[in-house]
Amino acid sequence: MAAGTAFIDETAPIRIIVLGATGSIGQSLADLIARSPERFDVVALVANRNAKALAEMARTLKASSAVLADASCYGDLAGHLEGTGIAVSAGNAAVLEAVEHEADLVVGAIVGAAGLAPTMAAIRPGRRIALANKECLVCAGDLFMEKIRRTGAELLPVDSEHNAIFQVFESEKADQVEKVILTASGGPFRTFSRAEMAGVTPQQALKHPNWDMGARVTIDSATMMNKGFEVIEASHLFPVNHDQLGVLVHPQSAVHGLVQYRDGSLLAQLGSPDMRTPIAHCLAYPRRMAAPVKRLDLAELGTLTFEAPDPVRFPALQLAIDAMKTAGGAPAVLNAADEVAVEAFLTGKTRFPDISSAIEAVLERMAGEGRLGTCEGIEEVLALDGEARLKTREWIGSRH
Repeated sequence: MAAGTAFIDETAPIRIIVLGATGSIGQSLADLIARSPERFDVVALVANRNAKALAEMARTLKASSAVLADASCYGDLAGHLEGTGIAVSAGNAAVLEAVEHEADLVVGAIVGAAGLAPTMAAIRPGRRIALANKECLVCAGDLFMEKIRRTGAELLPVDSEHNAIFQVFESEKADQVEKVILTASGGPFRTFSRAEMAGVTPQQALKHPNWDMGARVTIDSATMMNKGFEVIEASHLFPVNHDQLGVLVHPQSAVHGLVQYRDGSLLAQLGSPDMRTPIAHCLAYPRRMAAPVKRLDLAELGTLTFEAPDPVRFPALQLAIDAMKTAGGAPAVLNAADEVAVEAFLTGKTRFPDISSAIEAVLERMAGEGRLGTCEGIEEVLALDGEARLKTREWIGSRH
């Protein structure tokens, strides 16, 4: 895990900017801040277009400013916050301006490729970046990590699996690590056959057995693409090679990550499946803060089981691993194609197995066109993202 030299004065309130405030991560984070308001100074809350939810959160957390990415929603937000003294702005430029404010910690939780530019802009000397946006590392991992190293900013992983590994990965002994293992619940279709999965509905796929997450992440968990994304992220976060990264299916979602050392020790982080635990770890790091999560009772749980992922029933995981090894623009294409294919499934335009099929077809097409080379900047990443989205829509349209 690459970390810089950012230090936060533990005697003063932590100045915090939240990108993606009204999403599931932002809501969990707001719950923690509201329970310890004296520990935080909320500089800015940024969301996409939910003016009412953002205004309510800004009032509760006594934020200095509230920003919406959708400029057309400015009037609604201003109306909700009239008379509060909370500064209001909207539009993409306003989002980028928000990260210019003085802050100790920036939480990057904007969902999708829309989070790339503002999270990259937030990286600067002396700051901590608590990262929950997958696209920063999946689509632009080399660019993102290079800026982290160059500025000396400090990166903390919010995602439960990466945060778990961060807690048990002894950085000073990285050369003694044999394997890093991410766990996966297996989703709602862990025991389904391929034939059964062909007929599943969005409503079935959205019923995750353990976690409460946004729609796209929940569908990605059902296909196991989410775990593939996490493997790609781990390849950037931790100093290990691709062959040292592994996945285990663990239906109970109690063990979130493991690190195997060369002496045979296997260190694991356990906890209830509640995102407030890893978020609290990032908010208080290197100390700990109270989190109102259910304590894991191993006696009550009784049994922990593990199994290898099935690449035949869940081909998305292998597609992600192959994209990681191909590198260049392959992970960005993988992510863009997945986002479009998941949306098509949720809106009834394609079947569940077609999500992986669409991604594979687009990767093969763009590889054949020589479009998976290295991207030199965020603009190239976003251009490739747009091209992959278009080709995915074309593939889905040609099939249905």
